[in-house]
Amino acid sequence: MSTLTLRELERRIRTVPDFPRPGISFKDITPLIEDGEALHAAVDALAEATEPYEYDRILSAEARGFVFGTALSYRARKGLILARKPNKLPRRTISASYDLEYGTDSLEAHADSIPPGTRVLVADDLLATGGTARAMCELVENAGGIVAACAFLIELRFLEGRSRLAPYPVVSLISYDEP
Repeated sequence: MSTLTLRELERRIRTVPDFPRPGISFKDITPLIEDGEALHAAVDALAEATEPYEYDRILSAEARGFVFGTALSYRARKGLILARKPNKLPRRTISASYDLEYGTDSLEAHADSIPPGTRVLVADDLLATGGTARAMCELVENAGGIVAACAFLIELRFLEGRSRLAPYPVVSLISYDEP
């Protein structure tokens, strides 16, 4: 187990003003990911925070969500379901649309990746407005699965994305109360 605290992990996240457009304060996790000890500590902390929830698979969205989804899947020995941008998956897909802080997009998953009754942990790097996470939850439920919980490295509390995920349990490691 790493000796890094959540505060030390937070120091490895850079705020980039006005990216990807003016007024947005982008939380850049690449310094944390580039630091092996910090990445290890973050994955361990997220895994420990999600231990109380029973789940069969993990669903993560591209691209940064794959970093944490893959690591959590490996650690928990659970399968990983990929949520991708439209037309990137080769088999029949299901889709869900969502609004971002700065636009609209949609996600797709293979229709057969979530058998009915499968308990799924939705994992991503960041909870902002909740649009992406809500879309992932819709993918799970539209396939007949059950959302066990939602887990994030970072939560931007001031954007109130957690409220869009009710009634699902939400876990986040690092929270920002203002931009």
